[in-house]
Amino acid sequence: MASRYNQRMSEAIVLTPSVRVPAHAIRTRAVRASGPGGQNVNKVATKIELRVDPGAIEGLDDAARARLLALARRRLDAEGQLVVTSQVTRNQARNLEDARDKVATLLRAALAPPRPRKRTRPPASVAEERLAIKKRRAAVKRARSAPRDDW
Repeated sequence: MASRYNQRMSEAIVLTPSVRVPAHAIRTRAVRASGPGGQNVNKVATKIELRVDPGAIEGLDDAARARLLALARRRLDAEGQLVVTSQVTRNQARNLEDARDKVATLLRAALAPPRPRKRTRPPASVAEERLAIKKRRAAVKRARSAPRDDW
């Protein structure tokens, strides 16, 4: 399987001076794309399958690496490799750039720490309004029932 992947097409993906995906952690493979394209679609491999080893990404702290794995959980294969595909164009080079952009976008999302949630309480007027609505609804249902003699 290693022979079907092309190391030469890959170069490092640099996000910041400290965060980068080294070239040895990226494997690319061109495969036949699905969809329209006429006779060309059966001959030319324009779809790009990019595999990245998440453990080899440089500059990620443990929290960012955990966020990356959580964000990419559906894109991980059995070996734990991040698999990104692109077939938006009929051009292999543009699809490669698109796949690399997808990896960079995923890494940027993992680098951003989540905003802490501020606990809030609903205003007292909201609780009062909810109780008033419940009382009105109960009165409507009570009015629908048959009158009782023991009142």
